[in-house]
Parts: sequence; C-alpha cells; structure tokens
Amino acid sequence: MITFQRFVLENGLRVLVHEDNSTPMAVINVLYDVGARDENPAQTGFAHLFEHLMFGGSINIPDYDGPLQKAGGENNAYTTNDLTNYYCQVPVQNIETAFWLESDRMLSLAFSEKSLSVQRKVVCEEFKEHYINKPYGDLWHKMRSLAYSVHPYRWMTIGKELKHVEDAKIEDVKAFFKKHYCPANAILVVAGPMPAAEVMVLVEKWFGSIPMGEKYVRNLPVEPPQTEAHRLTINANVPVDAFVKTWHMSGRLQDGYYVADLLTEILGGGGSSRLFQALVKEQQLFSGIDCYHYGSVDPGLFTIEGKLVKGVDMAKAEAAVMAQIERIKNEWVSEQELQKVKNKTESVMAFEDMGVTSRAGSLAFYELLGDANLMNTELEKYYAVTQADLCDYSKTLFAETNSNTVWYLSQQS
Repeated sequence: MITFQRFVLENGLRVLVHEDNSTPMAVINVLYDVGARDENPAQTGFAHLFEHLMFGGSINIPDYDGPLQKAGGENNAYTTNDLTNYYCQVPVQNIETAFWLESDRMLSLAFSEKSLSVQRKVVCEEFKEHYINKPYGDLWHKMRSLAYSVHPYRWMTIGKELKHVEDAKIEDVKAFFKKHYCPANAILVVAGPMPAAEVMVLVEKWFGSIPMGEKYVRNLPVEPPQTEAHRLTINANVPVDAFVKTWHMSGRLQDGYYVADLLTEILGGGGSSRLFQALVKEQQLFSGIDCYHYGSVDPGLFTIEGKLVKGVDMAKAEAAVMAQIERIKNEWVSEQELQKVKNKTESVMAFEDMGVTSRAGSLAFYELLGDANLMNTELEKYYAVTQADLCDYSKTLFAETNSNTVWYLSQQS
C-alpha cells in the first residue's frame, strides 16, 4: 500500500505527498498534462521539443543543471504521446533547491532564440539518428499512419515530420508554453523523508503564487472502429526481414486494457511465452519475437513484432503467428497459465515501485488518470480477469478487419 496525502492549491496545482523515511533522498516530480496527442497536426514534435527547452534555463536561473548538481541532485524527463514528466532527486536537506528550480521554470521559462536554436538542433539530430538513418527507424512512423486515420496517435512523439521541428518559431514555442505549462495543467508529487505538513509549507512558498493559467480542455478526434485490414510492404536496406502486426485495443481506463495486458504476457512475455516457444524455439522462423503495447491513455495498439530467420518466407512466418492467434481465440487459456501471468504482473508492479523515484512518477500518472489511489487497487482488476474474458476479448481484438500489418523486407536478402 502506497500512502499519500493529496492537496490542491488555489491556483489549481494538484499536489501529492508521499512520506518515505527509508531513504535520505527526496524526489520532486512535475507532470504536465500535455503530450504529442495535444499538438497541432501541422506542428508536431513540440511536446518533445519542450522537454528539451525546459532545461535551457529560466528567467532567474540561466542554468538548470548546475545548481542541482551542486546540491547533490540528479534529474531527467521524458515525453510520451499522453504526457510530459520531469523529475529530480536530491538529498532531503537540499530539497528547497529542487523547489526553487522547478517553480522558476514553471513561472518564467527563458525564451531565447539561442536556446531554441540549440535545442531544435539537438531534437533534429535525434530525429535523423533514430528515425531516418537507423535500420527500421521509420517502421513506427509508417505503422502509426497506417493504423490511425484521425486520432493524433497517428504520429510519433518525436514528430510526424522533421520539418515541423526545423520550422519551430519562438512565438510558436511561447504559445505552446502558455497553453500547457501552468499550475492548472500540472501535477506535483513530493516523495521522501519529510512530513506532509512541512512539504506543504514549501509547496505554498514556491508554487502558491504562480498564476493559475487556463485549464487545457482536451477535445481530440475519436478514432472510428477499423472496418478493413490495412497492409503495407516496405523494401529497405536492413539486415533481415521484420514482421509487425497491430490491432486496436482498449484505452488505459477500460476493462479490456487489463485483459489485453495479460494477453501480451501469455503471447510474448519472455522465453516461456507461446510465441517464443512455438516460433523461435520449435519452428525456428523468427530469431526473436515480442508482444507488447504502450499503455496508451486513449485506445492504443496491441503489437506483435519479430525479426525473421534469414531465408524464411514472410507469408509462412505470418501464417505461423496467426495460428497462435487462432489458438488463443478458440481455446481457453489454462487456469495455471493465467495464474502464472497474473503472478508475474504482480511482481513486476511491485518491483517497479520499489524506488522512491518510480513511486513518485506512478502517483503522478495515476493522478493524471483521475485517481491516484488506483496505484493501490489496480492489481485487483488484473486478478478479476477470467479465462472466459481472455477468450471473448481475443475474438474481438484479433478480428482481421481490426489489424494493421507491415512486412519490412530486406533488400540484402
């Protein structure tokens, strides 16, 4: 049980305090309710660009990293299609340094042509390195645009086109900051060996006077049900053929999400999973195969992805994958196999929350979903999933009309 206290400041900032006296370190986690799904389709990549800009200095603090390092702290951040998260960890006696840094950049990020130019270049190089020049780098760009027609999940967090970030102007960046980076759209989690009453004094001192800003109201286009299978073949200079197939699955707060999550474990959760045993070990069609999803807040993509053994025919490999899919649609998973993946899920969740930094991030995410206490109760939703649920959901999920298939063929073969 992860204990916490929840407060809301007058400016709308949601604050969660988790007291943990087992560590000398304190964590400040600031989650902004903005991700790539909130971008203008003509200006994608801005949420991720902003993650970089937030380390470019604020009005009163030209260098974010320097003071934090002097205080014995470390920090990082990440952006997804759903959110942007910043976190730092410092010895508890220096916690006020972290409050000072985080509050100043929320209040008054420094916008300069120099900072924008530097970070724009960094992001553009990242785009080129990982998504243009890297083998298979464009695979998920292609898959997303194949699978989604209207929802903004149709582009990656890095952006849909390199040009969007290259053309980012200072006035565009300022507008994005004003729209999304304010107390009304933020969640602050403080975790560590400090009583909640002391933490709240510091929160009020450093964040209480920041103007609320305008609460961003999300109104995204809803992806219609897919009614026909989508297929794409790519020929490229890659080492081996790759197979990727996705199906639209339930969103993060829907009951089907927990069924889908357990299905990924049954099919692809390690060396004892069905896909590995059948297609890698026994039939030797794939050198490696995975089954996963991204935990998207809105309905996401259930994915099977694998690299073929050289010389294996792609149609034969896909048929073997689909044989396993048909099996899970038509035969009940044994009680023993279901219990095994539930136990594994429980241990993974427990392990993830062992560190105070992970716990702070999880609290922020569950608060974003609407209920921070879901962190303590969500496991019950997994244990409630039955053999019948797996079978019933599989029949809907794995309908061929709900699928998107990419054959990524090697020109070297």
